[in-house]
Order: sequence, then C-alpha cells, then structure tokens
Amino acid sequence: MSADPLKLARFQGPFHALMRVAIALTFISHGTMKHFGFPGVVPGEGPPAFPPLLSLAGTAGLLELVGGAMILFGLMVRPVAFLLSGMMAVAYWMVHAPNGFAPAINGGEAAYLYCFIFLFLAAAGAGPYSIDAARAGAKSKQ
Repeated sequence: MSADPLKLARFQGPFHALMRVAIALTFISHGTMKHFGFPGVVPGEGPPAFPPLLSLAGTAGLLELVGGAMILFGLMVRPVAFLLSGMMAVAYWMVHAPNGFAPAINGGEAAYLYCFIFLFLAAAGAGPYSIDAARAGAKSKQ
C-alpha cells in the first residue's frame, strides 16, 4: 500500500503557500488593529488606542505589520519567522501564562499557535511559491 493513499503529496507546495499566506494575513490584521483600528478593535477594549510606536504594543504591531507582510510574500521567511516565533513566545509568557498554563484557559491559543507555526516556517522556509524561492532559482541559473 502506498504511503500517500490520497495522493496529496503532490499538493505539498501549494498547501505550504496557502498556509503561509493565511497565517500572514491573519497576523497582519493584529497589527492593523493596533495601529489603524482596522478591521476593528478587540472586543471589550473600546475605541482603538493607537499605541506609541516605541511602546511594547506599538513595536508588536509594527512587527505584525512588517513581519507579516514579509511572510505573506515569502521574503526572508526563515529569519523573520524565527523572530516572530520568539515574539509570540514572549507574548504568551508575558500576557497569557500568568492567567494559567493551558492556552485554552488563559486565552493564549493564538499566541501559542503563531509561535509554533512561525517556528515551523523558520525551519521549512517559505516554500516554492515565494520571493525566496524565486531568488534562489535566479541564483542557481547564474
């Protein structure tokens, strides 16, 4: 019997890109909420506060915007994803863990998942449908 009975391995590249794009778009929305109040605000937090750029929330929002865009387009994914993974680990331990260890209880599921998904992207790279892959292909042709 085949190791891939559904023959899904041929879709590995597109699925990798789809996951990278979906995660990046969702992550970017956290930065746009902090800095632009779009697509809305976190329920229960009132009108957007627009944190100062050099504050903890402002820096996090900037990393969400810029880092998320780089992940979206597949540019320098390994180092950016590693940085974002660390940022999400710090967010989890600073904000959520004091409310209990389990992510399902302390509201830290998103931070927890982003941390490990970005860690996966740091190890696996951007995948075939990315600026990184196009740059690697151009270098190999030289």
